[in-house]
Amino acid sequence: MKKKFITGILLSLISLVVAAQEITFPVLEGYKKVMKYPVYTPDNLWDHINGAADGYVALGFVDLNVVEYKKGKNIIKLEIYRHSDHTMAFGIYASERSPSYRFLNLGAQGYITGGVINFFTGNFYIKIRTHSNKEKVIHAAESLAVKVAAMLGGDNEMPALLYQFPEEGKKQNEETYINESVLGHQFLNKAFKASYSVGSDEFDVFLLKFRSQAEALEAAKKYLSSADLEPIPPDNGKFVFTDGYNGTIFLAWVENEIVIISGLARDQSDIADKYISAILDKNN
Repeated sequence: MKKKFITGILLSLISLVVAAQEITFPVLEGYKKVMKYPVYTPDNLWDHINGAADGYVALGFVDLNVVEYKKGKNIIKLEIYRHSDHTMAFGIYASERSPSYRFLNLGAQGYITGGVINFFTGNFYIKIRTHSNKEKVIHAAESLAVKVAAMLGGDNEMPALLYQFPEEGKKQNEETYINESVLGHQFLNKAFKASYSVGSDEFDVFLLKFRSQAEALEAAKKYLSSADLEPIPPDNGKFVFTDGYNGTIFLAWVENEIVIISGLARDQSDIADKYISAILDKNN
């Protein structure tokens, strides 16, 4: 038993070393690399980012590699967060961006605000920051970001489901990904969300894609059951009902996709139908 325990520890240590070796930090001309951080995992991420760690772990956090680039008193810190897949990397990136930032053509998407440059590419979320406001240091940070993006490569597109959301009225750069408990319901998971402003109306649209039609139908049944409704069509349906926590809900599904709209009144079914049809028709 003791031998198996020791072997397990050794294998865990080896896997951590391998994960660390997969990241090769690029050279930044004129700066010295300072390697003083461990490779963080879900077990010790809290040591680095305190209470924010839970949000990262909930979105498939795998490990974090950190390095500092130092030139005199100027320091540029690079953090490379690895997540389980491209969608999870987008999810954590989107949770920390603001539409007011200046967006960059970097990776799948990135932005700069002050001395902070954040972007995501493949299954990585990259954060670069400096407390210096010197133009040369900011340019060096931008150069580092380009180097890191080229080094990591990966999928440089936004998640595919985001392209199903209609552009009309959509609030730009406010799309998010919710991995668990969509609208507070444990039976609804893994949804992309876009917010809309059409005239005086403000509403949110959620898109969920399941592995099968049966899974989508099961989720729809659970949601309708919570509102004392029963779905009749076996493969598609369209309902409006009251959610005790979220008010009026428009719900529709076709095959393995579900669309949920919140924020509209019952008598605004024309708007809901327009957006539901635009989304579901794109992939069917």
